[in-house]
Amino acid sequence: MTLEGKKIIVGLTGGIACYKIPYLVRFLTGQGAEVRVIMTQAATEFITPLTLETVSGNPVATELFPDSKFISTRHIELAQWPDVIVVAPATANFMGKTASGISDDLLTTVICATARPVIIAPAMNPQMWLNKITRKNYTFLKEMGYLFIDPDEGDTACGDRGVGRMAEPDKIFKYVEAFLTKASKKKVLTGKKLLITAGPTRENLDPVRYLTNRSSGKMGYALAEAARELGADVTLISGPVALKPPTGARIIWVETTGEMYQAVKKEFPRFDWLVMAAAPADFTPSKKTGQKIKKERQPIKLEMTTTVDILKQMGAVKKKNQLLVGFALETENGLNNARKKLQAKNLDLIVLNDISDEGAGFEHDTNKVTLLCPGHKKAVTWPLMTKSDLAFKLLEFIANLS
Repeated sequence: MTLEGKKIIVGLTGGIACYKIPYLVRFLTGQGAEVRVIMTQAATEFITPLTLETVSGNPVATELFPDSKFISTRHIELAQWPDVIVVAPATANFMGKTASGISDDLLTTVICATARPVIIAPAMNPQMWLNKITRKNYTFLKEMGYLFIDPDEGDTACGDRGVGRMAEPDKIFKYVEAFLTKASKKKVLTGKKLLITAGPTRENLDPVRYLTNRSSGKMGYALAEAARELGADVTLISGPVALKPPTGARIIWVETTGEMYQAVKKEFPRFDWLVMAAAPADFTPSKKTGQKIKKERQPIKLEMTTTVDILKQMGAVKKKNQLLVGFALETENGLNNARKKLQAKNLDLIVLNDISDEGAGFEHDTNKVTLLCPGHKKAVTWPLMTKSDLAFKLLEFIANLS
């Protein structure tokens, strides 16, 4: 059971999606977790505490100062007890109070008093979700470290359609399971020094234009984040991206493929692994003009030359105790092309993305990959998963190669 010994508080606020929460509690307890439930008074209008007591096997807390027994520090005991708190459904009102530090019921008081991670699964009318104040509270809470399982798009109880439906219980369960599983992983990379590249590069055409690709950098950043959590000393060489830098990683910013090559060349000798998740541009304009190219110039011919092959260069100089991992994104003959790159560039592992796979490749939060290693004729294919989950799984796979 994946959640054996884990302690989870599930908090319900006043929304029709409360009727789905018994399923979430059953999923959690079914994997060995101990679950306690806190309900706001509004939540009890939609579902009875008895239902949650039955599925959780524990009394449900609804009041800060219950009539039956007065426990002045009850909220502190609850705040310190769990490994994680999950609020589902979370209303706009709950988000607003939490963002403002208002603690006027048991749930918001526990949230204020806890140092444990808090996962929020909002549920509300689509227009309430789009409300500027709700968006501001959502952004602020994320910046403060609260975790969110964003609502889905679909029909809502009020008859409207849009983004606002609470994520389904199985989706919330999988998020919580993955979060707690990651948190309990051993620091398998303690003592390892990892150099990771991420994002695209830009090749300037003129002072205002450049050539690039669709890489968002999400895979490389997920790898850097996961490597830090697994105990590694991480340096991330990043092209231009719109992502928050991974906590605890050293960042080297670059723009062109040439700059990325120079940074990798300088850093690689002192690292145990180089994971090239970046998508450096393969071509660069032969000539770069000093002035903006005007539309009036007709016809416009663009001559290109190939950029330096960073992976191949590093494969030629890597030491016996170093691991070199490459990524390949193909549109045709994926396995054959990946095998050729694996050998030609002296890689220890190549991770193949096929852009034709739905949900995989550039710009997605998910990925589906195939792994190829030297001396192994059979490829290893993993199903579609989040890039965060893939990062942990991939790093553990690489660790077994060393």
